[in-house]
Amino acid sequence: MSDNIIWHKASVSTEERSLQKKHKPIVLWYTGLSGAGKSTIANTVDRMLYERGCHTYIIDGDNIRHGLNRDLGFDEISRTENIRRVSEVAKLFVDAGLIVSVVLISPFIYDRAQARKIIGDNFIEIFIDAPLAECEKRDPKKLYKKAREGEIAKFTGISSPYEKPINPDIHITSSSKTIDECADKIINYLLDKNILNKVV
Repeated sequence: MSDNIIWHKASVSTEERSLQKKHKPIVLWYTGLSGAGKSTIANTVDRMLYERGCHTYIIDGDNIRHGLNRDLGFDEISRTENIRRVSEVAKLFVDAGLIVSVVLISPFIYDRAQARKIIGDNFIEIFIDAPLAECEKRDPKKLYKKAREGEIAKFTGISSPYEKPINPDIHITSSSKTIDECADKIINYLLDKNILNKVV
């Protein structure tokens, strides 16, 4: 980056925006296999936050590849760049005072660590844990079927590894809980950490 590019400080601080919105700005980073329930849980949590009056946004891995990241593939270099770009966007949303849900498989420990480094203390890693066999059984997008038939290369869980988080902030076993139970666990974590106001 050129030395001539200077970061401009906003006249309204993140702290001021947080006070106005009555919640702390954070990134909820959902990681897990395709079919584990990341998007369903994230959208349920997002609705619950919205109903509490929170200002939120979801960055979905599929949606982001329709525009900003449409030039990226699924090799390791592209996946790393995908996560870097999403992290930088999520950080901007945090500066705007939002609760941001990032829904990405994000299979590699290194990439998730880089995301945490970019976003900082506002990063909450949520591991949506479901056995591969269960994810493959659900297969809502028929992606596992295509991967097994060789139509999709570098597919996480089949022809590319998923590195489980070692110490996630929130660990949810989605195969043994209802969607509402999973969402409640996340909301309760946010309440316990004083990210949300207990009285709404």
